Amino acid sequence: MKKILSIAIVLIATSTLTAQIQNPLLIPPTLAGANYNLIVDYDSLEVFPGVYTQTAGVNGAILGPTLIINKGDVVTMNVENRLTDTTTMHWHGVHLPSAMDGGPHSKIYPNTTWSPTWTAMDRASTMWYHPHLHHKTYKHVMMGVSGLIINRDTTETGLTLPRTYGIDDVPLILQTKVMDANYQIDSDMMNSAMDTLFLANATRNAYFDAPAQVVRFRILNGSPMRVYNLGLSNGNDFWVIGSDGGLLSAPVQMNRLLMAPGERYEILVDLSGMQGQNISILNYGTGIPSSTYGAGSMMGGGAIQNYNNNPLNGADFTMLSLNVVAQTSNPITTIPATLVSINPYSQTNIDENRQFNFTSTGGQSGPFLINGNTFNLSQVNHVIPLNNKEIWSFTNQTPIAHPFHIHDVQFNILEINGAAPPLHMQGWKDILLIPGHQGSAKFITKFEDFADANVPFMYHCHMLEHEDEGMMGQFTVVDDVSTEVETLETEIFSIYPNPANDKIQVKLKHSKSQEIQIIDVKGELMFKGILTEMISTIDVSKLSNGVYFIKVESVTTKFIKQ
Repeated sequence: MKKILSIAIVLIATSTLTAQIQNPLLIPPTLAGANYNLIVDYDSLEVFPGVYTQTAGVNGAILGPTLIINKGDVVTMNVENRLTDTTTMHWHGVHLPSAMDGGPHSKIYPNTTWSPTWTAMDRASTMWYHPHLHHKTYKHVMMGVSGLIINRDTTETGLTLPRTYGIDDVPLILQTKVMDANYQIDSDMMNSAMDTLFLANATRNAYFDAPAQVVRFRILNGSPMRVYNLGLSNGNDFWVIGSDGGLLSAPVQMNRLLMAPGERYEILVDLSGMQGQNISILNYGTGIPSSTYGAGSMMGGGAIQNYNNNPLNGADFTMLSLNVVAQTSNPITTIPATLVSINPYSQTNIDENRQFNFTSTGGQSGPFLINGNTFNLSQVNHVIPLNNKEIWSFTNQTPIAHPFHIHDVQFNILEINGAAPPLHMQGWKDILLIPGHQGSAKFITKFEDFADANVPFMYHCHMLEHEDEGMMGQFTVVDDVSTEVETLETEIFSIYPNPANDKIQVKLKHSKSQEIQIIDVKGELMFKGILTEMISTIDVSKLSNGVYFIKVESVTTKFIKQ
């Protein structure tokens, strides 16, 4: 109760200061090239006048530099952790090997450096990076560790689009913070519903001097929990030109844009002929669908504690004020008719259909489960053959919408509640907001290029409290799994069947007495015994689905439990 009262005091103080001061939008610096040196550390920032708030950031007090990466480049990220916490760094949306992905398995301990390297394969797009340590993701993002990635390619550079960074090509990271009575960030998930401080690029009451021409905004919803509904204060339309994984086939003219946590959209705003005017990018919270975090109404049982006490919920408020100034020397003043070719995956020759059900053990507050499971770092939930083309279908039996995110791949949305997705969602995506109350959705994707039986990729809800509480699973992509049951042969023993469901038969080739060990992908011993017969049967029914290693004598090989 004491924490709740303290937060209420901040609400009053925040409101008073908000009416008095506007601040120039922080534009994060850029880094480019082959080697990126990133230092994650604590710092402080004067969010409110005369008060320094402890933060965490990358190469600065809060947020991180925007990383500009050209398709085809080989890049190395040297991530030095100066926090007192262990952390990770996940390259959200980037197509890269699982060992470089920065999920919960790739821990960066305090005072150590992690240096993943990969070849950039992504289309021109806006992606981002943030920590991904299980039980710490919410805290580290709430403290400020987030940054944008701009992927470039020759197709995009051939289009007539704004791309002068910080002038007519503007990064915009939208986030909320929970503040205590001393104007310090409260990273306790118990208070997550009181995220009453809105920041644009870590700037309170932000304004930007925008030229009177077409301006491109690369927008990230980097909030831990909140959904936004974007629009312009003057009622004008804007054009969506890109989603999570790249540009659309053509600009989509819109008046409102719903954005879930983790989503990115690129939009064009035409300010031509408006010099001297002031307009704003608003959150039209009154238009957010009920049962979506940020709406005024959360229909359903198990209400979120303090949700109704947060004045941002269901509210229309300014996110960024735009002061329209003179044009630049070479302004873009037109909206292109077309953008890039998109070749969505065909629904023929599907290798696997997977079904995911979301359930809750506590109404809108969770914890939430995927297929009845909570996250287990030692459990691989799915083993996917390399180059599989799959349809993933979702049923959300909980009373709240969940933004589902998958690592490794981009996907094409097939359906949301049985209907085709709107035009601005018909490109490449890695986040899909799945409606609550028996809402459903489907997407199609293909698992190409990278296989690793030892290091998994993740899938999870991108509401970070839900993720940290266990609404997450993992999958490996493997390049040597047969779709048929077969015998695994070594010079010392053989195993049948492989993959296996309940039991495996181990046949020795030379001796009746050998020790056998079954080890999981983390190196933990799951079974140990002595084979006393030439043919022995071992019960593996209690093992979680995934890849395991069997060791007999000096020979180790792997089998699949499915």
